Amino acid sequence: MSIYTEEQARTILDKAIKASKADEITAALSGSNGGNIRYALNEVSTSGYVSDCDLVVEVAFGKRVGTATINAFDDKSIEAVVRRAEELARLAPENPEFVPAIERQAYKPSNTFAQKTADVTPEYRAGVAAACIEPCRKEKLVAAGFFTDDHSFSAIANSKGNFGYQKSASMDFTCTVRTDDGKGSGWVARNLADVSKFDARSEIVTAMQKAKGSVGAKALEPGKYTVILEPAASAHLISDMMEGFDARQSDEGRSFLSKKGGGNKLGEKVFDERVTIYADPWDEQVAVLPWDRDGLAREKTPIVTKGKVEYLHYSRYWAQKKGKKAVGLPGNFIMLGGDKSTMDLVKSTKKGILVTRTWYIRMVDPQTVLLTGLTRDGTFYVENGEVKYPIKNFRFNESPAIMLNNIEEIGKPVRVTDDESPFVMLVPPLKVRDFTFTSLSDAV
Repeated sequence: MSIYTEEQARTILDKAIKASKADEITAALSGSNGGNIRYALNEVSTSGYVSDCDLVVEVAFGKRVGTATINAFDDKSIEAVVRRAEELARLAPENPEFVPAIERQAYKPSNTFAQKTADVTPEYRAGVAAACIEPCRKEKLVAAGFFTDDHSFSAIANSKGNFGYQKSASMDFTCTVRTDDGKGSGWVARNLADVSKFDARSEIVTAMQKAKGSVGAKALEPGKYTVILEPAASAHLISDMMEGFDARQSDEGRSFLSKKGGGNKLGEKVFDERVTIYADPWDEQVAVLPWDRDGLAREKTPIVTKGKVEYLHYSRYWAQKKGKKAVGLPGNFIMLGGDKSTMDLVKSTKKGILVTRTWYIRMVDPQTVLLTGLTRDGTFYVENGEVKYPIKNFRFNESPAIMLNNIEEIGKPVRVTDDESPFVMLVPPLKVRDFTFTSLSDAV
């Protein structure tokens, strides 16, 4: 069994805490049941179901810390993992940045669980694959995709009396559709907490249209262009920037929010006044656990308001050093927008480029948050409000901090996730000017 009730989880954690002889102990119990199905070349290739549960114990003797993990929860095993953590702590050097275990927190539950997602069956997963494969076969297209569903719980406790428990559920879907000659490619992705809001048959249409529409791509000269970024494309860039909202990085001169000569840009206007971003663990569309990885309670937090930076994250150590309050690291972010769709932004564009997806993004310079990456799976030239023809993919060099100062229009936010990002995001499509493309890519 991998999903424990609150009472069962509390019993296991209490046993671990009582078994410890250390100065303090923190324990985390988490488990999940998850199914998946993968398909490629219009055939299902793998399917599976994974059930797992782990107990992680961290103890401290003074500033010496030890951590151990186990996946058996009888009394003997629980005591053994605590003893192991204590042995490691006694051998460890003192941590100069050690911070004691958190005090008791008040967690306000967030709506991270959906029973229909927890109830997904193998038959449902097979239906998702079929909904993608069948129409592609009929139109001589080739589908490759992955669908996963997950039902999990998280529980935390420590020797200072803190305790938290919550269940979660989510589903994730991606599908790439290629033309049978490999010259056209389209992509679609969806991430939701509630699977009842997902319809694979309607989602696959998007990828199919992009695949067919991207055939015969023309080369366009690299340079600066007005671009319309679909939410998945803009989210990938913005999420990398959000990791720079760290007080220590900024104070030490390692962030785009550092000031020359020392200090940070907290309270300064850094972006276009239409940019407002905040975190809210209780938002119904992008709810996350009400605590972070350290167990600190999360709060609804304004991050950027009308272009002004209102928040930097202080780790517990850095907050103690600087005399600041430490709050939970955000698990989501929400960027405000309007009511327009991506295609509405296209209709208002005289000349520009529609970017449906960005990928393989890497940091070039943290101090300016300059990123490099590629477009993929459908890039199109726009003229007089219409998509005119497909163009070859580009490599770009662009800073989201600059991009968010070159905004022309903001569309309606949608839920987006990224495998490389720690955030669940609500991000709009964006139209921005002077986006920098540096070279062409022959990849589709």
